[in-house]
Amino acid sequence: MHIPVLYYLLIPAAYLLGSVPTGVLVTRAYGGVDPRKAGSGNIGATNVGRTSGKLAGILTLAGDVLKGAIPVLIAISLGLDSILISLTGLAAFLGHIFPVFLGFRGGKGVATALGVMTVISPAATILSALVFVLAAAIKRYVSLASMIAAASLPIFLSFLHRDRPYMPLAIAIAVLIIAKHKDNIKRLANGAENRIGGPKG
Repeated sequence: MHIPVLYYLLIPAAYLLGSVPTGVLVTRAYGGVDPRKAGSGNIGATNVGRTSGKLAGILTLAGDVLKGAIPVLIAISLGLDSILISLTGLAAFLGHIFPVFLGFRGGKGVATALGVMTVISPAATILSALVFVLAAAIKRYVSLASMIAAASLPIFLSFLHRDRPYMPLAIAIAVLIIAKHKDNIKRLANGAENRIGGPKG
């Protein structure tokens, strides 16, 4: 299949879109606290919600999800193969966790990965989301639930024949999400991680 050179521009464009710091922009627009200077220092929806309110957190979540979904939707609409679609999704995801606009210091990528994978494999994403909800309900740690859900995604993809070509993407995303949670892992080990609806510990 011949791929026009122009289509390859979608990959850097996806990275730049992923680099847009939604949490920082939302808190500036609503007069909230810069998430980099409050709470965990993360620009993602969880920290924005804790430091600037639920509405700011919801808007950040929506923006971060769309950063992942939009480039992949475009790639699919252009009829690109699974490799280029995967590279486009990975670029958007990498843009969020290593944003050029913030000196390559970004978020953990969970919401942007959600946007990417929802478009690529709704079934696997829904199953992983259920894993997240179950883990969060039992353990009451967003970080732990996020890591478990990310790790489950390649497993679910392996059972879906049509979506198996995207397993390398899912594995890369899972590994990077877990790696970006290294500070959370330390806090979990020390009993100092924030619980859902409760104090630390």
